[in-house]
Amino acid sequence: MGINSNRVENFSGPACLKTTTGTVVTIPLDMAMPPLQVHKVALPQPRTTVQKLRHRLSEIFFPDDPLHKFTNQTWYRKLVLGLQFFFPIFQWAPNYSFKLLKSDVISGLTIASLAIPQGISYAKLANLPPIVGLYSSFIPPLIYSVLGSSKHLAVGPVSIASLVMGTMLSESVSYSEEPILYLQLALTATFFAGLFQASLGFLRLGFIIDFLSKATLVGFMAGAAVIVALQQLKGLFGIDHFTNKMQLIPVLSSVFHHRDEWSWLTIVMGVSFLVLLLTTRQISIRKPKLFWVSAAAPLASVILSTILIVCLKSKVHGIQTIGHLPKGLNPPSLNMLYFHGPHLALSMKTGIVTGILSLTEGIAVGRTFATLKNYQVDGNKEMMAIGLMNMAGSCSSCYVTTGSFSRSAVNYNAGAQTVVSNKIMATAVLVTLLFLMPLFYYTPSFILAAIIITAVIGLIDYWAAIRLWKVDKLDFLACMCSFLGVLFISVPLGLAIAIGVSIFKILLHITRPNTAVLGNIPSTQIYQNLNRYREAVRVPSFLILSVEAPIYFANSTYIQERILRWIREEEEWIETNNRNSIKCVILDMTAVTAIDTSGIDTIKELRKLLEKRSLKFVLANPVGSVMEKLHQSNILESFGLEGLYLTVGEAVADISSLWKAQP
Repeated sequence: MGINSNRVENFSGPACLKTTTGTVVTIPLDMAMPPLQVHKVALPQPRTTVQKLRHRLSEIFFPDDPLHKFTNQTWYRKLVLGLQFFFPIFQWAPNYSFKLLKSDVISGLTIASLAIPQGISYAKLANLPPIVGLYSSFIPPLIYSVLGSSKHLAVGPVSIASLVMGTMLSESVSYSEEPILYLQLALTATFFAGLFQASLGFLRLGFIIDFLSKATLVGFMAGAAVIVALQQLKGLFGIDHFTNKMQLIPVLSSVFHHRDEWSWLTIVMGVSFLVLLLTTRQISIRKPKLFWVSAAAPLASVILSTILIVCLKSKVHGIQTIGHLPKGLNPPSLNMLYFHGPHLALSMKTGIVTGILSLTEGIAVGRTFATLKNYQVDGNKEMMAIGLMNMAGSCSSCYVTTGSFSRSAVNYNAGAQTVVSNKIMATAVLVTLLFLMPLFYYTPSFILAAIIITAVIGLIDYWAAIRLWKVDKLDFLACMCSFLGVLFISVPLGLAIAIGVSIFKILLHITRPNTAVLGNIPSTQIYQNLNRYREAVRVPSFLILSVEAPIYFANSTYIQERILRWIREEEEWIETNNRNSIKCVILDMTAVTAIDTSGIDTIKELRKLLEKRSLKFVLANPVGSVMEKLHQSNILESFGLEGLYLTVGEAVADISSLWKAQP
């Protein structure tokens, strides 16, 4: 199967050029197209079914091919490579130096000053005892420092996962009426989150989380940030009775229906500290070298507000404070895991949803800072590391943790060199747990609310939404569905709606792929979309079409109908403009990355239909896997010797020369 090689052909004739003013100009084609070398199209090397299946599974599950490193190695070297593969700490630990330790100590202490107040705040966001937030900033970072592959990821509780966990559990169990059961469900959800995350990494199924598109996350995080900020009005206004619902209307109603509970002294102090925190955040944004200002501001605000309440406690009443926090290390909680009873399904569902969100955030943050420092983060290892630390955390009184963007940014700017910074942070939290807990007794609730509001405001990326509107309206629709779903329905359903819109977008692109009519760029062998390139010209007697997607059962009927419609539209244009009639249809398959039996049947049917209309049908540049299936289906025999070409230019040149050679 092929065409004659080493043939050099010219062809000439009138061609139409659309100028920038819209005028159609006729130019000779021999000026538009230089002499062309026509090449023979070779069939791909045959492969067995087992070989093809093995290659496909390897590309899906093992794109990094980890086993090739172990070939031709001694048993000792294999042991070392195995330890380095499963425990990244063995990769960098042998070269660790005092200079690196100095940088890690500084960055570790810096993020500890942020992690301590955030841990307490985010635990309250999840409706958990504040001490659980500190527990979650101690054990998980230690485990991640051994298993994680990111040098800059700072591990701990995050606002989104805390919000989702608090929302989903509170719908069925009251944290105020049944605190023990609520804590059990939170720990069990953390276990299932870790199990789900580790399973994705172990089974190499990380591509599942890719269904959370950037547009979906932009809308979801913005909606969640608004809900979180409004929920903090309870602490910022000193309201005692507040709704447990997480929708916009119930939250606002609760705020204004309890105006008699507003504490003006609490509002003044809370708003003052909120302005202070927002100001320090803006300073760090505008001057990155002053990152330590926003990093130290939360802990400094906690200390300052606590001292203020202690000094005024005899003069003011009714200001809510954290109260007693127990000293000591994380108590074991394996016996509190809830694996039976009516709420087991709730724990599993909450764990999977929070697990997906925290995993997405953690991997995205890790890859972001890895790109800045020109190293690579292994997604599957990150899943296993985050999953195992959550499973271990559920047995040591911790709830869902992952890599935090705010803490990781501070960690990066503070000069962290390795994950030892997480160990330093955990050590600082340990000292706090052992000796400093009584100091938080008079810490006011309004300062925790101010810290949370400051943190979540950064999640509202309106510039990203504007870019989505400019670039892709369907992405913007997914973003807004996610945003409005979170605000007016619920956090989990808002996320589900957004994922549904994203999947619909994928299906739309698959079932209704782009097709285009191509024209030649004068003086080149390049063919581009006539509607996008004004320089492109129609080639007389040819209709050149391009399909920009795989041809599957889901779109094969549409593609056939669209190609026939292109032919009718081209014939109408020819009749209107008095041009040469169509003699040949060329299908450019450069962008057709795959084809199935339905697609092959569509190619056969098109060839028969066009043959009845005395039109030649030609394929150009099918890729390897497509070429292989076309060959196996014996469809290429029906196309003849002049039915398959390496490029569109070669097809046009060869067919034109054959026409000129005919008497």
